[in-house]
Order: sequence, then structure tokens, then C-alpha cells
Amino acid sequence: MTLYPNLILDALKNVRYPGDGKNIVEKEMVEDDIRIDGNKVTFSLIFDKPTDPFIRSVVRAAETAINTYISPDVEIKGNISTKFRKEPEARPEVLPGVKNIIGISSGKGGVGKSTVSANLAVALAAMGYKVGLLDADIFGPSMPKMFGVEDEPIYMVNKNDHDYIEPIEKYGVKMLSIGFLVDKEKAVLWRGGMASNALKQLITDAWWGDLDYFLIDMPPGTSDIHLTLVQTLPITGVVVVSTPQEVALADARKGIAMFQNPGVNVPILGLVENMAWFTPAQHPDERYYIFGKEGGKELAHKLGVRLLAQIPLVMDIREHADDGEPVAVALETDPATANADACAFGELARNVVEAVEQRNRDLPATEKVEVTKK
Repeated sequence: MTLYPNLILDALKNVRYPGDGKNIVEKEMVEDDIRIDGNKVTFSLIFDKPTDPFIRSVVRAAETAINTYISPDVEIKGNISTKFRKEPEARPEVLPGVKNIIGISSGKGGVGKSTVSANLAVALAAMGYKVGLLDADIFGPSMPKMFGVEDEPIYMVNKNDHDYIEPIEKYGVKMLSIGFLVDKEKAVLWRGGMASNALKQLITDAWWGDLDYFLIDMPPGTSDIHLTLVQTLPITGVVVVSTPQEVALADARKGIAMFQNPGVNVPILGLVENMAWFTPAQHPDERYYIFGKEGGKELAHKLGVRLLAQIPLVMDIREHADDGEPVAVALETDPATANADACAFGELARNVVEAVEQRNRDLPATEKVEVTKK
């Protein structure tokens, strides 16, 4: 049996690309690198991109065509390599050492989003993860207070011959906030463009290093800040915080709709129902549903998103936030004796990790969002 390149090409003309029905020779998918060594044949097939869903089926069809139309004695199985016309885009240089970027969002203020963000960051750190936290609430920064670092100075650090802002580290969490750069006694009077530029600096001009999770405490509602974030960073997913109250849930729906908009399309990791019930310290087994019962749970079910946690309304959480020591710190210092409040945030952290892992298995790698202005 004599083999030659044109014989191989004639056989491959019987293989059609499932996407448009054209044969792979006509589509110029066969690379000009056919090699013949006795009965052994090797060559490459060219696809547009590595994510082409038909790669395996086309390679198998090419193997079958050569053995069918030439001879079953041709050694072709496993000898077809693949190349791509479009190489995968390189990961953006912004936060190159960060594995997962998680936004913490709420439809309205006053639902405890920042408290959830602070305790989630601390709980993840207690689990052994490398965690960063950015306070992106430009007009109402609260992380310096919650971490007890309001008066901490900000330093610069030189890395790779460039000066970067060095995040403050406490409770195992690297943290930055616009609150470090403005007078805490005065209101921040900035237009949208100024706020967005300041936020970009905290992201791109800071040395965050290697992180497993980079949490962003977003401002409440929907604004230019949210668009700036999704255009600047490839956000892995968003955690939405709401109380069970109908007014809060209505705004939470709007926030979820913003991220699910086809022009944004940032995955929703799940919903946190904060202030789910009130439990008096003297009666730990009692529950009073001050803001309504299980509204967040019902919304999560209706929208088909995961309910990540139901966090109770207890004075202990508020007191620890005011004192600069998030209640979840107990998970690291003495996890065996941590109270139910701290354990609720531990459960939240575990569920977020699980949601992120599932998202990364089921969905493509994240990219920055291209938002077009009309």
C-alpha cells in the first residue's frame, strides 16, 4: 500500500464540520504538515479556538475516514494534533495573582451588606484561604471601622521596580478602603467619574499579591461604580445580600437583574438573607421574624439562585462590628466555642466556596465585561 498526501486529503474530504456542513479540506482545516512514515500518518487540524465544541468529534471522524476510505491498516489513531487560529487571550494584568473575584452587592442600603462582607472575609481566612477585601462603597466606607483600623497609616511598597499601595492586613485579611484616604468626619463629595477613578487606583495601584478570594464590598443599588468594577475586573460571581422585607427584596431583584443583563452577564453565586430573625440573648431558642419570614429564601427559590445563608439579627454581631472585631474572628481564635452567630458566617463561607467551585466547573473562565454605551 502506497500512501501519499493527496490520498489523505481525498479521504478527509468526506469529513464535514458539524457547524456548517462543509468538508474540512474545503474549510482549510487540514494543516500543510502531512507526514507519512510507512503506514503511520500524522498531521494537524486547525480550529478557530480552543473552546470549539466539535474538536473531538471532528478528530474521530478524520481517523475513521482515513481507515475507511484508504485502509484499516493506516496508523492514524492518536496521530492527529490540533492547532488554533485564535490563541486564547492572556489573563489581564490587573490582579494577576487572584484566583476568584467575588462581588458583595445589595439592592438598597441598610441590609447589612458590609457586615456580611467583613465577616465572610474573616471566615474564609479562618478556613485557611488567602483573602483580600476591597471597600468599594466610595460614599459610605465602613471597613476601616469594622476592622478597627480607622487611624492606620497607608504605606507604599516597591515591587518589580514600581511603587504600590500596601493593603492593611488584619484577621488574616488584606484590606483597602477609600476611607483611608479621606477625612472620616466629612462627606465624600465626588462626581461619578472621580469616584470610579479612585476605585480603579485601589485595584490597580495596590499590591494584593496572591489571593484565593478577592471580595469587593460594592455600594448599594446600581450605579457607575458597578459598571466600573465589571469593566475593570473579570468578576467570578456576585453574592447578593437582602433582608426578608418586601421593600428590600424588590431592590434585590433589581440588583440581580442588573448582573444577569446580557450586556453584563456576571454569574449570581447566591443570596444571603440577613436579619432573617431576631433571637434575644436570654432566649436563644426563640425566633422573632421582625422583617418578615423567609422572604429571601422564597426569592432565591423563585429566581433559581442558591440560598447561601440566613443570618440572624442579634446584638452580638452589631457590637463586634462597632468594636472593630467582626464576630467571625471567633472562628479563627476558638472555633470549638464559637457562638451561633459566628457559625452562621462559617456556614456562609463554606457555601460560597462550594458555589464558586461549581461556577468554575460549569461556566467558562471569567472575562472583563464590555459594556457599550448607546
